[in-house]
Amino acid sequence: MDKLYVFDTTLRDGEQVPGCQLKSEEKLEIAFGLESLGVDVIEAGFPVSSPEDFKSVSLISESIRNSTICGLTRAVEHDIDVAADALKKANHSRIHTGIGTSDSHIKFKLNSSQEEIIERAVKAVSYARNKAAEVEFYAEDAGRTDNEYLARVVEAVIEAGARIINIPDTTGYCLPEQFGDKIAYLVNNVPNIDKAILSTHCHNDLGLATANSIAGVINGARQVECTINGIGERAGNTSLEEVVMIINQHENIQVSHQIDTRKIVPISETVSEMMNMPVQPNKAIVGANAFAHSSGIHQDGVIKNRETYEIIDPEEVGASGSEIILTARSGKAALNFHAKKLGYQLDQDGLKIAYQHFLEVADQVKAIEEGHLHEIFQNIKVVA
Repeated sequence: MDKLYVFDTTLRDGEQVPGCQLKSEEKLEIAFGLESLGVDVIEAGFPVSSPEDFKSVSLISESIRNSTICGLTRAVEHDIDVAADALKKANHSRIHTGIGTSDSHIKFKLNSSQEEIIERAVKAVSYARNKAAEVEFYAEDAGRTDNEYLARVVEAVIEAGARIINIPDTTGYCLPEQFGDKIAYLVNNVPNIDKAILSTHCHNDLGLATANSIAGVINGARQVECTINGIGERAGNTSLEEVVMIINQHENIQVSHQIDTRKIVPISETVSEMMNMPVQPNKAIVGANAFAHSSGIHQDGVIKNRETYEIIDPEEVGASGSEIILTARSGKAALNFHAKKLGYQLDQDGLKIAYQHFLEVADQVKAIEEGHLHEIFQNIKVVA
């Protein structure tokens, strides 16, 4: 089974979200959490962008021992020099350099030509090759880049010394089938592809970041670039927790990883708090409602057997457990479940009477609390 490398860019792409900027000491705390989680590569920042970002990458480089520390650059020698300086104390360092390859980027952003872009890409990789333990190249907007041209770029930068090739869906444009086909095309049409690892970096503008990343893995990518809670530029990035748990659930995806899934929810909470980015309640894996059940039919099934409506054991990702939430849509099974938790024993008649009282209360309040339940049960003279 092939190893899938998990590349976390919470501290770089994730921090680009307005209001999420961190001090270097805060970045270091999250970096320690990522290292403990088992992340293979931590993209610690964009060193040339600001003195604070340089300080952060330097601090993380000298403090983290197990994960590779990566610094982002443009295909510019000064950027690369600054990144190399920030990474000099890293146990294992990586420079992540690249340039736009789509027609849109080449014509409008870079005012260049396809041949000149290849020259600039090769020059940047060649320059970075001896300044870090390894070089990763990103083909920005690869999702909208012609596959034949993209293959030419990839072949050239591998020849120049890049050992990881990042294929970003920068605008979140691709459908999973399209992105999977793009990865498969590179696997089958780049002569020296065996010398490099293909990586995915998918954005969530159309809600397809995780689906595209998984399609990439199925078709040969062996690194996924992602963030905790899926935070990132605009609509966000591929969610680390989603990718990892999809792989855990589907044995036909023949890759392994070293993520300690029991630490997913704790680091999700840390990132959310430190970056001031609340997690939406219905967020997969880490949302407050990810393991909560309020429908009577669902509650009855979960009470009888958790796997009826949960394909993931909450403890597997560090969550506290399944929750049976009482609402006006709840059934007798859920009410009896809570009665037992509070120490009440209800016979069938008592449960029927209690349930009628419960529905009257549930229609009037937004949240059923323990006080409501005690009042209901005590009023019908059940045994505590």
